[in-house]
Amino acid sequence: MHRIPILSVLAVAIVAAAPGGEPTHELFTTSDNIKIHYMQLGQTGSYVVLIHGYTGSAEGNWFRNGIAAALAENHRVVALDCRNHGRSDKPQLNGPGKAEDVIELMDHLHIQKAHIHGYSMGGAITGALLAAHPERFITAAFGGSGVAEVDPEWIAKLPPDKQGVDPQEAELSHSLRIRHAMDNGMSKEEAEKLAATPPQTPARAGGGPRPPQIDLAKVTVPVLAVNGELDRPHYKTTRMARELYNFTNVVLPGKSHLTAISAATIPRLYIDSLVGFINSHEEHAPNH
Repeated sequence: MHRIPILSVLAVAIVAAAPGGEPTHELFTTSDNIKIHYMQLGQTGSYVVLIHGYTGSAEGNWFRNGIAAALAENHRVVALDCRNHGRSDKPQLNGPGKAEDVIELMDHLHIQKAHIHGYSMGGAITGALLAAHPERFITAAFGGSGVAEVDPEWIAKLPPDKQGVDPQEAELSHSLRIRHAMDNGMSKEEAEKLAATPPQTPARAGGGPRPPQIDLAKVTVPVLAVNGELDRPHYKTTRMARELYNFTNVVLPGKSHLTAISAATIPRLYIDSLVGFINSHEEHAPNH
């Protein structure tokens, strides 16, 4: 029987850990010679690996909004800047992240299994990893993302998603484009000029890898999805609710894609749902 709780109300260190629970900033080099920046926080418990969204960063997606700090109370948090983002190398201008970088980082840190959570592009990467490396998961969690229907008959049966956009979404998108352009070497003036032009629609939502070819019926780890009410949650999670054995679905009332995760607008429900989900599945974690 499916268990589907639904909440719908609605490698070189560059900075050492500071006192007071400050995160570390470190680098490691991938097998194709790309330097990846990552952050760590927390001293005990199982590992939680966090993968940010397209044009985002580890710090912006997880540390500024309180998610990493909340998780680090009982876990060891590892959050990377995907290649082409943040403080990592950028071999492809405006390129996406790469799923295998996550596995190489886990190997570098001798992490056998982890709770893996990705947002948007990071969710697509999480799905790709779940398809290719299911043995590395304690749990899988998708934010601003999910696993969509592929069968045309099921697509035709999807319930309609609520229309509309959180009023703060446009401002957050503008700020994120400026920050990403500056991360790619533009001056603030150049970045602001670029952000003033309408963004191009990416070939795939979130700028990430192609949707994974995955048999959800074979997924044995608990899975969580967290999406804004205005971010097409039915489109992203209806198949997951039908096919996964152990699935928790959380819908954030009134939130869009960026307002669900940004520091100034993230609802407490996101943080509490993620922390509660991971804490409740610690019996699956390996001994440390």
